[in-house]
Amino acid sequence: MVMQVLQKTQTIVRYQNRNDKIYYGMVENDEILQLTSNFTEIQNNELKFDGVKVKYNDVKILEPVSPSKVINFGWTYAAHAKETGGKANLKEPFLFLKPASSLIPNQGEIILPSSEITQQVEMEGEVALVIGKRGKNIKEEDALDYVFGCTVFNDVTARDLTKADPQFTRGKGFDTFGPLGPCIVTGLDPTNLRIVTSLNGKVVQDGNTNQMSLSIPFLISWISKVMTLEPGDVLATGSPAGSCPMKSGDVVSVEVENIGKLVNYVK
Repeated sequence: MVMQVLQKTQTIVRYQNRNDKIYYGMVENDEILQLTSNFTEIQNNELKFDGVKVKYNDVKILEPVSPSKVINFGWTYAAHAKETGGKANLKEPFLFLKPASSLIPNQGEIILPSSEITQQVEMEGEVALVIGKRGKNIKEEDALDYVFGCTVFNDVTARDLTKADPQFTRGKGFDTFGPLGPCIVTGLDPTNLRIVTSLNGKVVQDGNTNQMSLSIPFLISWISKVMTLEPGDVLATGSPAGSCPMKSGDVVSVEVENIGKLVNYVK
């Protein structure tokens, strides 16, 4: 058994093999080094490689984590708050949750609800944080120590419903409204990552987490005073300006520098 110490950037995926078993692994070139346990069981900042290697293209890549909760921070970018009718430069974020049933992986299909329910479904490209250890009442100066790594998120939104409802659960919570992946990358600075969202190859969003009106350490500390953060929990940090409607047949991609591209098909 090989111990892999997380002293550098690692790319972690969650995948299903031909026997339908699910594993976590570290990506090295075109191979995946299979881990002996869930990455959330890290001890002393180490991952255990069980000696098995598989070809990346021979397995099915899943959402990179199976979280107990998906926490979403809204209106953390002033320009996006203004374009969606929200409040810019808040002292605290607008908070909502997405159910685990909303999550789909890279290359998965975003299924539009009936037009009788919603007629305006939009994408929102975001950086998402994956929590690495349990935390409650986290100090802001310690907040980044609780981040295992970063991934890519698309906060798919029925905009007409979020504007009509008193809260966001329905407009944000449909099945397939939470594309996540394709991987988790460790060792990144989440406070300075570029986000580019494209619709059918045309760039519609181009922002950076350094434009956020609320800092990522503040958001982690703030939410930990509300609810205990568990290993594997996903924190979506909000969307820059440029969110726009999608229709059936569209291809939407969200790319975050140093992580990768999340591509999904609208149906």
